[in-house]
Amino acid sequence: MAGARLDLLLDGIEGTLADLPVVPASGCPSVVGLAILDPDDEFGDHHDELVLVIGARGRESLPFLRAAARSGAVAVAVKTGPSGAVSELASAATEAGVALLAVRPQVRWDRLGALLRERLEAWEFGAGAGPAPEPSGEGLFALAEATALVTGGIVSIEDTGNRVLAYSRSEGGVDELRRLSILGWQGPENYMAMLREWGVLDRLRAGEQVVRVEEHLELGVRPRLAIGIRAGARYLGTIWVQQRFDPVSVPFAAKAEDALVGAARLAAAEILRRRAGHGGAPAHDHLVELLTGRANTDLVAGRLGLDPAAAALVVAFDGPVEPDAPSRELHRDQVRDVVSMYATAYHRTALVGVVDGRVYAVLSGVAPDRVGPALLSWVRDVVDVIRSRTGLPWRAGVGSPVAALGGLSGARAEADRVLDALARSGSSASRVATISDLRAEVLLGELLDLLGQRPELRHPGVAALVEHDARRGGELVGSLLAYLDALGDVRVAAAALHVHPNTLRHRLRRARAVSGLTLEDPRERLSCHLQLVLVSRMSRPARAPVPARTRPAP
Repeated sequence: MAGARLDLLLDGIEGTLADLPVVPASGCPSVVGLAILDPDDEFGDHHDELVLVIGARGRESLPFLRAAARSGAVAVAVKTGPSGAVSELASAATEAGVALLAVRPQVRWDRLGALLRERLEAWEFGAGAGPAPEPSGEGLFALAEATALVTGGIVSIEDTGNRVLAYSRSEGGVDELRRLSILGWQGPENYMAMLREWGVLDRLRAGEQVVRVEEHLELGVRPRLAIGIRAGARYLGTIWVQQRFDPVSVPFAAKAEDALVGAARLAAAEILRRRAGHGGAPAHDHLVELLTGRANTDLVAGRLGLDPAAAALVVAFDGPVEPDAPSRELHRDQVRDVVSMYATAYHRTALVGVVDGRVYAVLSGVAPDRVGPALLSWVRDVVDVIRSRTGLPWRAGVGSPVAALGGLSGARAEADRVLDALARSGSSASRVATISDLRAEVLLGELLDLLGQRPELRHPGVAALVEHDARRGGELVGSLLAYLDALGDVRVAAAALHVHPNTLRHRLRRARAVSGLTLEDPRERLSCHLQLVLVSRMSRPARAPVPARTRPAP
């Protein structure tokens, strides 16, 4: 078994419950198992294991650290002692060639051990319990990270007993309540009593609403947003979002409360999956089947809990092609998480997946005849959040509603066409559009794609103009295109080119002579116009290309 890479196994633990001051010179090791070593125990074979040294702290644990290394351990976890000094431990670990996990003195070994075992099991069996073996994986830890991203706060997810199920990473800025909750894996009872006294817990259990908790600096409590996690009338837990301060308070994101509603719905689904004894549901695979036209619609709809006869639509999200593959994957996963939260907040049964690098949201049971302003509003909110978080000009294309789930492959193709048209426009300001907004541009793009693929359809006269300009440094192509764009108005075209009308008339006569085109024929004029637009687009400075996609059969 290959094992879980140590740094991924410790994702969210390092910096909160423990530190990783030493990594072997050979690189971050993989861990295949967990062992607990008590000073009274006999040493066994611990090859490729992470060994927790209990019953000894600080310098007292040095001989056990060395013994664990000799027994084949790849990493050793020890408590640093009251002083927190790790220099001697670090030196010993470096000499022994093992990774050192320096555990905070207040951390309980049983809690840490249980968490690490759960993560190792999730890695081995792919069950999705706990954080995933990759940063892009699913689960409550990934959801906590995504919620922190969209709300701008520090997130923890708790069950009905206020036990911590997952939390986001935090680089400073945590208050006393957050610190104690993470260290003890449970909300401290004195703080929970105050929350009950303030009526916060009653409001969280009352319904699907975001509750604001005011600042109480004298108690070590920063402002918070919170929402109950519910499955129908059943209360499953709470999502808490602490306001950051670094070194001053950082406001929550503008749409944080909307995103939190979606996060609570996603958390409910994840908790119920875990209780049912299986991890990541196959919803993504079924969604891909629907979007690509490969599904038995009735069967897949039943598995997803959707009405196959209900109207549905597709929203597609895409960004620039990034040359760095890890960055591209990271941003795609961030976008998927953001879209999931906002789409689920807007439409409870929304499904989100990734196909060919694009992120798609499918909304079933929508109005069959139109795309409403409320839908466009949340899509714009999503794109704004994505752009602010990634710094990249992501866009969204909204397809028209289709009468039933069986038409989703065609709806996806339409959303893709809208996205392609947005990308061709080259405007970073254009971020969301429907087919109605860009129908002419979509049609033009399809025609130009056909012309680009079928050179035998093009008029040889246009190629002659291109060759003339390239050989003599002329401007016949641009001049003729401006004339056709201006509907044959010489003065308007000349003004656009910043030349005298007589200069343009001379160029047009020369263009006719070189190309042999008959511009008096409306059909030939249209054909010439399309080919000149294609030439113009092909000669523009290179931008990130619109990805080629195999459109599903309608």
